[in-house]
Amino acid sequence: MTLDDDAREYHRRTPPGKIEISTTKPTNTQRDLSLAYSPGVAAPCRDIADDDELAYDYTAKGNLVGVVSDGSAVLGLGDIGAQASKPVMEGKGVLFKRFADIDVFDVELDAADPDAFVEAVAAMEPTFGGVNLEDIKAPECFEIERRLRERMDVPVFHDDQHGTAIISGAALINAVDICGKRLSELEVAFAGAGAAATATARFYVSLGVERENITMCDVDGVLSQRRVEEGEVSGTVEPFARGVDDGDLADAIRGADAFVGLSVGGIVTAEMVRSMASNPIVFAMANPDPEIGYEAAKAARDDTVVVATGRSDCPNQVNNVLGFPFIFRGALDVRATEIDEAMKRAAAEALAELARRDVPDAVVDAYGDGPLRFGPDYLIPKPLDQRVLYEVTPAVARAAMDSGTARRDIDPEAYRERLEARLGKSRELMRVVLNKAQSDPKRVALAEGEHERTIRAANRLTEEGIAEPLLVGREERIRRTVSELRLDFDPRVVDPADGSWDRYADELYRKRRRDGLTRREAGELVRTDPDYFASVMVETGDADAMLTGLTHHYPSALRPPLEVIGTAEDADYAAGVYLLTLGNRVVFCADATVNLDPDAEVLAEVTKHTATLARRFDVEPRAALLSYSDFGSVDTEGTRKPREAVATLHDDPDVDFPVDGEMQADTAVVEDLLADTYEFSRLDGPANVLVFPNLEAGNIGYKLLQRLGDAEAIGPMLVGMDKPAHVLQRGDDVNDIVNLAAVAVADAQQRSGDR
Repeated sequence: MTLDDDAREYHRRTPPGKIEISTTKPTNTQRDLSLAYSPGVAAPCRDIADDDELAYDYTAKGNLVGVVSDGSAVLGLGDIGAQASKPVMEGKGVLFKRFADIDVFDVELDAADPDAFVEAVAAMEPTFGGVNLEDIKAPECFEIERRLRERMDVPVFHDDQHGTAIISGAALINAVDICGKRLSELEVAFAGAGAAATATARFYVSLGVERENITMCDVDGVLSQRRVEEGEVSGTVEPFARGVDDGDLADAIRGADAFVGLSVGGIVTAEMVRSMASNPIVFAMANPDPEIGYEAAKAARDDTVVVATGRSDCPNQVNNVLGFPFIFRGALDVRATEIDEAMKRAAAEALAELARRDVPDAVVDAYGDGPLRFGPDYLIPKPLDQRVLYEVTPAVARAAMDSGTARRDIDPEAYRERLEARLGKSRELMRVVLNKAQSDPKRVALAEGEHERTIRAANRLTEEGIAEPLLVGREERIRRTVSELRLDFDPRVVDPADGSWDRYADELYRKRRRDGLTRREAGELVRTDPDYFASVMVETGDADAMLTGLTHHYPSALRPPLEVIGTAEDADYAAGVYLLTLGNRVVFCADATVNLDPDAEVLAEVTKHTATLARRFDVEPRAALLSYSDFGSVDTEGTRKPREAVATLHDDPDVDFPVDGEMQADTAVVEDLLADTYEFSRLDGPANVLVFPNLEAGNIGYKLLQRLGDAEAIGPMLVGMDKPAHVLQRGDDVNDIVNLAAVAVADAQQRSGDR
């Protein structure tokens, strides 16, 4: 099947289209319905009649954007009419929801007359928190947006004009830096004089490009002063008609520092690129075919050519989805009356700054582009980079507050955390631990300090103030990798091979000499095995916590910390715990990595350790010990173990959380089963700590939840150790390392407080 056929089937599949409306409040009982509609709904209606602003408190207006079009300039299809534009407008709604959790009503207006269009949209102001104008032809789009912005008290934003301007503006900020140029001295040639080109030129001026340094061309050549005088050029493009001789695009490009194409494909040649100034910037953004192809532009000359296009199969895609969802998110959340120039600049500057940071592994994996590092082939973030939501949006909101456009102020740091929570419950929970870690960072020894991901994680831990990372490894190799990764980071390196760690060998010998370890063997292990070295660092107090396991099997990585650090005074067993989030549900699964066939004593101890861990995430534990029977319905050796563990826990005066079992997994997590069938259970709600009867069940259970339930996982977190030590899974990414390091820091903080 062709792409067109696949797209038809995609849209036709039941239910047709790409969006639907869902309810956000319970509608299961008669009372629910009486609150949702008559008679209960009258109360908020009366309140809003007295105060319009209460519509934001009582209705979805504050999170609802209208995507409005007349279908007169749809993508590359032209004037196809309002009805035919509906799939595109629904698609825009998908992007709003996917990237910024904003709801959309798409509105296709059969209104060719701009006056009728303006009247129709203005009349819908009570419905929407903002209006995204889409695919409206020039020059009508300029007049429509201007009039609606004047009449409406909610943000009105024509994405075809401003979206490309903002995203390419972010790329331009970084491109001039890479090419050794300055915005104020930049000579820019434009191909195209439509809505996008005009808005982009205006935006570049607001960024610092001098207006007189912009030369704009349309199909008839350079917009010159003569053409203005003869009436060929007027309206919004007139300010960019320079007092220069007539000429064509080749004349405009010659000697220019930057070319910006928003016209048609194939109109720029390699010779034109060669005629530009040194280290030129080429933004060929015509779709689907750029004015000159990416590879052709790069190959045109030997110096640095920074190229951006609108294509997803080339580096530096100028994609509007990097802008409008996050700009509207910020505007809606501060109830802005408009999206002003300061907000647009803030978005561009935040995008440019984000591109300079280390890129998460998940983003690299999603695009399969290999390393993504700031430079000529990576000017702006990728659309699937989730950080855009909580980096760009707060910048937009802050700009709205500073410019006076916002109708309410918000705390930027708290707002950033709320945005991060929109990405999932696991992000919300990790934010609790990250905040704790940042309040008092501790020293974390990273045993695999030479690994690229470990070094990148150390950079983030330092940059965000989460921990003081200590990289175990050869200093020369670590610093070389830091340089190759272009990280602005001065690592703290602990090199086991520098010959100054005899006391570590002495300590290891003291700990293990009655287990057959000689002093010579201890010295060899300290010099050659970073896991033993890091374990001794923690044991001697030279580090507060340690992480390992990125490059080898879990059991072999676990052995050194168990042998050197050991379990806590009140613990005989360690255990591995995964935190899983499924929608708004949170469960801690234990033991998933350590104890093969635990007895009742081990199960009871693991339950207590896991409950303590849950509280570190500000989750009040409700523990269930799982089996294939419910409260004695089957009596075997296997079911007796969790039953006996529960009895032990019920008799333990230090257990201050509800715990029960043995019970089946569905009984543990379905409230109705507990309340209706087993009303005697001590659980006062669905369990959030699930203790599995053995390692096999725990490992199978958490992996099924993760894969089939689409659960997000954090862990494994090692509990029961005398000092904080955690073992990563092989292949974990930078984010996993940072999260586990934060858990280790929070653990170390609690222990230092206990002392």
